[in-house]
Amino acid sequence: MGPVRRRLSQKLGLGLTLSVLASPALAEACDTLRPNWNGAPATLTSEAVALFLAPVPLFLLGALAVAVLFRHAMGTALVALLWSFFISFLIWPDATGIQQAAIAEGCMAQPTYFIIASAALCFAAVVYTARREKRL
Repeated sequence: MGPVRRRLSQKLGLGLTLSVLASPALAEACDTLRPNWNGAPATLTSEAVALFLAPVPLFLLGALAVAVLFRHAMGTALVALLWSFFISFLIWPDATGIQQAAIAEGCMAQPTYFIIASAALCFAAVVYTARREKRL
């Protein structure tokens, strides 16, 4: 056996060993983060819907609707800032690795669609409520 095949077989053996040892941790990740998970793999769309129906985004959607309804530019900017804080909280690296384990198991997906939709919503609201110059 040559040096390349030897390194590949050692890495493959180590990877298989770690995957067998890590399987209970993956199951615990889904039990911890999504206790009512039915076993179907999560998609980007289902993750976006689940995130939009969480309490914090529902509050932020209501606050954004009120700010847009009253065309309050600073209120809309403040809510957009709060959205950015919430999204930063979502994508902050997880030191425990539970979120990555849940994504690998399939009970969670990346929050990509949620981030794109939130950014588009905030951008549209800020542009809509921006103060325009009055021409004479």
